[in-house]
Order: sequence, then C-alpha cells, then structure tokens
Amino acid sequence: MARSDGTGQDGNQRGGGRLAGRLAGGPEAVRAVILLALVLSLNGADVGTVGAAAMQLEAGLGIDHARLGLLATASSGVGVLAVVPLGVLADRTNRVRLLVITVALWAVAMVAGGLAPNYWWLLGTRLLLGAAVAASGPVVVSLIGDLIPPAERATVLGWILTGEIVGAGFGLLAGGELAATISWRAAFFLLGVASAGLAVALWRLLREPARGGAAWPSSPRGGAEPDRPSPRRPSADRARAVVSTHGIEPARGRVLREDPNQWSVQRAMLYLLSIPTNRLLILASATGYFFFAGLRTFVVVFATRHFGISQTAFGGPLLVIGAAALAGVVFSGRLADRALARGRVGVRVVVPAVGYVAAAIFFFPGVWLPSLVVALPLIALGAAALAAANPPLDAARLDIVPGQLWGRAESLRTVLRLVAEAGAPATFGWLADRLGGAAGQAAGIGLRDTFLIMLGPLAANGLILFAARRVYPIDVATAAASQRPATA
Repeated sequence: MARSDGTGQDGNQRGGGRLAGRLAGGPEAVRAVILLALVLSLNGADVGTVGAAAMQLEAGLGIDHARLGLLATASSGVGVLAVVPLGVLADRTNRVRLLVITVALWAVAMVAGGLAPNYWWLLGTRLLLGAAVAASGPVVVSLIGDLIPPAERATVLGWILTGEIVGAGFGLLAGGELAATISWRAAFFLLGVASAGLAVALWRLLREPARGGAAWPSSPRGGAEPDRPSPRRPSADRARAVVSTHGIEPARGRVLREDPNQWSVQRAMLYLLSIPTNRLLILASATGYFFFAGLRTFVVVFATRHFGISQTAFGGPLLVIGAAALAGVVFSGRLADRALARGRVGVRVVVPAVGYVAAAIFFFPGVWLPSLVVALPLIALGAAALAAANPPLDAARLDIVPGQLWGRAESLRTVLRLVAEAGAPATFGWLADRLGGAAGQAAGIGLRDTFLIMLGPLAANGLILFAARRVYPIDVATAAASQRPATA
C-alpha cells in the first residue's frame, strides 16, 4: 500500500485506509492505534466525570473545592511513586500484557469508587486508580514508538490523542448527565464496565510489536530499508533526515556506546536528564497538564456559576469546545509533519510553543467576559490552541530519545506530569476558596480569578519551548547516532 510522500498528493484518501497506508503493520496497526486511543480516552473520561459530577460529589459527601481537588491529587500522587518501576517494565517486558492488567485495575477501582459509602473510601479507590494510570503512560508511548513510522508520528499521534479529548468530553457530558439525573455512582459504574470491556479487547486484539519496528519499516519486497529518503517513500525518520541534510553533528559525549537496558534506573534517568531538549519538553508538558488538570476539574462548576446556566444547558457549549480541541489536535500534527517534510528542523517544538501562547491569549478574555455568547468562541479557540501543542510535542520527545529508552523516558516525564496534575486540582480549589469568599463562590468569582492567574505560567510555557528549538536538532542527531548500534 502506497505511503504519502509528504507533498499532499494523497490528500483525497480518508479514514482507516489512509492510516493503514501510513503504518508498517497496515490494518492491524490501525486497530492497535484505535485501541491505544481508547486507553487514553478512558483516562480522560475518568477525570472528566469527576469534574462533571463535582457538585453532586460535594453535596453528597459534604466536601468543599479543596477536598474535591484532593481526589485527583491523590490519584496522581500515587502514580508518581509507581511510574518509574513501571517504565522499566515497559522497556523490558511484554507491554500488551502490562496494559491489560492496568486497564483491568482501572475497572476494579471505578466499581469500588461507585460503591464508596464515604469520602475516605472514595479517596482510597483513587489511590488504586493512580497506580493503574501510572503504568499506562510508558506502555502506550513505547507501543506508539514501535507502531508509527517516525515520518508520520505527529500526524498519527494527533489521531491517538483525540482519544483523550473525546474521553474527557464523554466524561463531562455523559458522566455529568448521569450524575445530575441518577447519581454520581452511576457514572462511576459506567466507566467500570467500559474499562472491563476495553481490557478484554486489548487482550484479544492487540499484539506485541517488535521493538524498533517502526524505525525500520519493511520495504515492499519484504527487506529492511535503510533510513534514507527516496522519491516514492519518505524518510523512515524525517526529523533525523532533515538534521542530517543540514549537516548537524551529534553531541558525541551523549552518543550511546552500550545497551541501556543493562543500566540501573538512576543511570538511565541521569542520561535522560542530560538531554537539553528533553528537560525543556518535560517542563513544558508538566506546565500544560497542570493548567489542563485544573481546568477540567472545575470547568463545569465555573461555567454554571460564572455564566449562570444549568449543568444540562452547558452540554451544547461543551460540544463546541470539544470539537475545537479535536480540530486543534488533528490539524497541528499534520501541520508539523508537512513542515518537517519541507525541511523546517524545529517545527515540532515551535508549533507547541505557539499553541501555548495562543491558548493564554484566547482564554484570558474568554474566562473574564460574563456573556457566554461572546466568551464561547474565545474559549473554543483557546482549547484548540492548548490541544494543538500535544501531538508535535509527543513526536519531538520520541525524536530526541533512543528507542531503547522510550519507556523510561516517558516514566520520567510522567513523574513530573503527575506531580503537576496532582497539585493542580488542590491548588486551583484552595486558591478559588481563598479568592472568592462565601459570596464569591456562588458567582464563580474565585474560580474565574484562579483561571486568570494560572494563564501566566501557560504563556511562559510557550517561551520555554521557543528556547528548545536551538538544542532540538543536536539532540535529534545524537539520538540517531545512539540508535545505530542497536538497530545494526
């Protein structure tokens, strides 16, 4: 099946056939991508449900904003402790089996949460959920690295990351509707059933790919082709091909000369932190998820109080915001890959930088204005810009890290991401309680001012990524030089 040459000549192809043409595994790889998107969707649905059921949880359990935020904080906090050893397992063991166990634990945690008789029981189930979520990140990223040819990573990652947005939207809409009409427990039970079904689907449909398979896709004749471009097929790794074309040399002191699977956890983490672009991308990712975690936890409470609408009426605007976020995440991946095909070396870090700055610019008036009609287009554009940062950012992380360390690299990023996600809901809730006061809480003033304050770090995030464009090409060349001994 023909591959795109990056010139847009295959623009009339759509859907699964087009995606199948991009992946070395064809339809089987497409099925795997859909399943991985569903894993991300499950995580997004869980957090979205907690945010949508915020008012019912606060009323039913007699808690305030801070304790509601602690539910998300506890889940992320446990994940911080579990993610590093699970990242090592992702590099050394069967990843599909590990993912099936993870999703099965998700199902158990959600059902147990729905049965919670009090706040502390529910908090305990969030701890179990946090351990399960910690395993999914490194496993999914490692599988993506072996399923998606590097030349198309940002584009296909855009489709995979739609799962997170669709899941969050499902949790906010369906979970919120169930919580409002039946009970927040019904929303938890629904996610428990969905988790169990996904665990079965993963076990039966997802196969463990060969490590390094996407980096060296099979030729039409069945042999391995070297990593070089041709008129009929794109480079197996455009980022590395572009860097090579520009004559950029690797940092010789960081080129791997041995198998990193024999390293201790400490040595692997020190090596990953020695990569300048990786440090900047980890910081930027953590900052972005800090804002997103606070936003998705309190968006329903904020919208109903600030704009004076019911939770049910917010469903329509939420669909508009979700559609904008989906458009942003899909468009940015294609934009980054096409610009890279034209020789733009730093595009996979520049696109996220622009996205974060634009998100802060659009969100500020959208959050401030009291009219939903006027604010909705601005909030939707902010959501699109925020979502647009993720596909090229995730592709850039795979570009700069040797494939043998993908699982541990993601575990390192996930540690800081979970720390940020753990602190965000509690921080947003605590600050909103302090800024709003008793009267201000009813009008959403505390949450409004909290969101506005948190836009500052989001804009600074973009400036951090602009700095990364100077070191990114060197780190890509270093990862390419480090990969050759292992693939040989």
